[in-house]
Amino acid sequence: MPMLLAEDYEYKLPKLTRVRQHFDSKKIKDIEIAVREELGRKEIREKIQKGSKTAVAVGSRGIRNLEQIVKVLIRELKLLGAEPYIVSAMGSHGGGTEDGQREILSGYGITEEKMGVPVVTTVDVECTGQLPGGQKIYFDRAAAQADAIIPVNRIKLHTDFTGPLQSGLSKMLVIGLGNQKGCSSIHEEEPRRFAEIIEKAAEIILEKYPVVFGLGIIENAYDQTCHIEAVPRECFIKREKELVQTAKKMMPVLMVPEIDILIVEEIGKNISGAGYDPNILGRSSVLTEFSLPVPKIQKMVLLDITPESHGNGIGVGMFDVITRKVMDQLDLEAMYANALACRCIEDARIPLAAGDENEAVRAAVKCIRGIEKDRLKIVKIKNTLSLEEIWVSPAVLEDIRSNPEIKIEEEEKCI
Repeated sequence: MPMLLAEDYEYKLPKLTRVRQHFDSKKIKDIEIAVREELGRKEIREKIQKGSKTAVAVGSRGIRNLEQIVKVLIRELKLLGAEPYIVSAMGSHGGGTEDGQREILSGYGITEEKMGVPVVTTVDVECTGQLPGGQKIYFDRAAAQADAIIPVNRIKLHTDFTGPLQSGLSKMLVIGLGNQKGCSSIHEEEPRRFAEIIEKAAEIILEKYPVVFGLGIIENAYDQTCHIEAVPRECFIKREKELVQTAKKMMPVLMVPEIDILIVEEIGKNISGAGYDPNILGRSSVLTEFSLPVPKIQKMVLLDITPESHGNGIGVGMFDVITRKVMDQLDLEAMYANALACRCIEDARIPLAAGDENEAVRAAVKCIRGIEKDRLKIVKIKNTLSLEEIWVSPAVLEDIRSNPEIKIEEEEKCI
C-alpha cells in the first residue's frame, strides 16, 4: 500500500539551483609545521620529561587532519624523550566498549600501525572526586597511570549547551576520559549548568592528574584547520574560554531566512556529537537558545548516515522524515547507549520513513498546512560542516539574491 495518495505526486517539485555561501577562509597551510612550532615553545617543551609515559587522549570527533596532527605530536614527543601512547577519550561513543572505541579510532586513521605507539581503548575508570551536586567524577585508568597527559581535541560550540566552556579540551578531560560511566554521571546535571559543571570537574582533574597541556584545534567554516595551539595546564581553562570565542567567529551559518523543507544529505558522529549542529539548524532536544543566527525551518528531511558513525544515528529523532536507507543503517544498541548516557532519548526516536528522497520531500510537504506548492522554499545541504555549497529552490533565490555573501550559480538539479 502506497504511503501517499496519487494526488500527492501530481505537482512538480521545484528544481534546485546551486549557490555558494562565503565565509572567512583563513586556514593553516602546513599542519606539520604548525604542530612542531607549538611543541617547540619553551613553556611546552620543558613539560615533557625524558622517559615519561605520556598518554595522548584522542576522541571520536571527525576532526580534519586529525591523523596527521596526532602523528606529528607523537613524533615530537618521542624526539623529546617521552614514551607516548594513545588512549581513547570518547565517553559513551562506540557503544562504550573497548572494541567499539578502537573501531572508531581506526576509522580516523588512529591505529598502532600508523601512529607507531600502543593504542589503549580499555574503558576502566577510577573515581576521582565528587561535585557539589553529588555527581561523581570518573577518569580513565589507562590515562591516570601516565606521567603526563595530553588531550587533543577540536574546540567549538557545543550542540547541547552554551556557556564560556563548550566542546573542547576541558570537556574531553571530564566526559571523554570519563568513559561511559563518567559520561553518564556528569549528564545527571541539566544542560543549562553544563558549562559550570565541566569547569568545576576539569579543575579537580587538573589538580589531581598530570595534564601537562592540551592541543586545541579550531576549524573554519569550510571544515579546514585554521588554528592549532598547545594550551599549558597553568592557563588551561582560562585560555580555552578565549578559544571558544575564536571558534564561534569561525562557525558557518545557513544564510537563508525561511525554509519550508530542509533536506540534509547526511548526519553523523564525525560531523557533530549530535549528528548535526543544532546551532546551525536551530533544532535541538535540549537547547532553548542558539549561539548563532538560525533560519526558520518548518520540516527537515534526512537522506543518509555517514559510514564513520558505524550506525550511531543520534540526532535522527530531530528530523520529521527520513529515508529507509537511514533506517536500514541504524545500530540501535550503539545509538541508544549514546542517547541514554546523554539523557537525550528524543534524539534517538525514529521518524516517518519514506522510500526515497522524492517521497520523503512530498511527505514533508503534505504535513505543512496552507503551503503554496508552486512556491516551495526548499534548501538542500550536504551536512552542517559543509555549508559553502547549498542548493535552493526559486522561491528561496528571491529571498537571498541581494545578499553579497552569496553567489548564485547556473547549475540546477531535480529532487
